Amino acid sequence: MRILLVEDDVLLGNGVCAGLRRDDNSVDWVKNGETALSAMTETQYDCIILDIGLPKMSGLDVLKTMRESDNNTPVLILTAQDDISARVNGLDAGADDYLVKPFEFAELCARLRALTRRNRGAASETIQYKDIKIDTTAHTVEYKDRNVVLSRREFALLLELIANQGRVLSRQNLEQKLYSWGDEIESNTIEVYIHHLRKKFYSELIKTVRGIGYIVARE
Repeated sequence: MRILLVEDDVLLGNGVCAGLRRDDNSVDWVKNGETALSAMTETQYDCIILDIGLPKMSGLDVLKTMRESDNNTPVLILTAQDDISARVNGLDAGADDYLVKPFEFAELCARLRALTRRNRGAASETIQYKDIKIDTTAHTVEYKDRNVVLSRREFALLLELIANQGRVLSRQNLEQKLYSWGDEIESNTIEVYIHHLRKKFYSELIKTVRGIGYIVARE
């Protein structure tokens, strides 16, 4: 997943970023509301973790602004405000979930996975595409009942293409899903990963639409 973390607490932000990256996510971290809105206009995220008490612009104002601009990215509010009215205000402003600090990191990850499943219309943590089975929690892939070892970015790329089967995804779109800010991206990186996936599964799995991008045919 490509995740935007909006959190001004440096210690907490460092910990959440490190944990999410260990869980094979790409994470961008900003520390105020204005920068968060700017990031959302430049990058398409799978999920946003949003604190309420932010400098320059509150988390609730960020949330209201993004919803008014028809940005439907799932949002999980992460805050120390644990009273009922604060939860109601956050959910009414457009949040999809609410987690109170302090929290267990495993619960945060589980809630993020649930939000992204819901956003793509999937009820299960397992995605089946023909003879390919993807476990989004364990980060494992089987093809014709045998385990296929994928790198973190090969896994993310395969999941993105299959989750959007029938849609052509541009190289820029795929790069946004695989890389955080500051990551070094070579010009042919996506092509290399596509080549690896075709070898590990079958050549017709991912089709190239010349000059536009890549597509996995709708099952």
